[in-house]
Amino acid sequence: MSTEQNKAISQRIPLEAFNQGRLDVIDEIVAPDIKEHGDLPPGIPAGREGLKAIASAMRKGFPDLKYSIDLQIAEGDYVAGYARVSGTHKGEIFGMPATGKHAEWAETHIVKIIDGKVTEHWGVIDQLGMLRQLGLAPTPDAVAAGR
Repeated sequence: MSTEQNKAISQRIPLEAFNQGRLDVIDEIVAPDIKEHGDLPPGIPAGREGLKAIASAMRKGFPDLKYSIDLQIAEGDYVAGYARVSGTHKGEIFGMPATGKHAEWAETHIVKIIDGKVTEHWGVIDQLGMLRQLGLAPTPDAVAAGR
């Protein structure tokens, strides 16, 4: 597959599965034995079912969840992407009660795509920035003030 085809495939997870709730896309483009190179939230299984669980949880926790892909770079079988994510925390997610606050954070994802299927994934998410905006982690100012 061309790098442009691989870019298009990699966009489908954030734009269709996460933004639109089309979890069937995961079965279509993610290999059943995908290798995840990162830590999953507690209780989330590896593989397709885990990715579906994360997408469902994110959409319940942030009903207005919106991924925007700002940059993609592809070489061979690999696609790297930088995305901005935003949403209003209106529902419980991964044990965190709803705060009603809006947050925007950055995510970087790298995927390996073989024969049209995502076979490996690496991700870095600014969870601390998100948690600070939601009031669930102290801000640097609060830490400096001893709060």
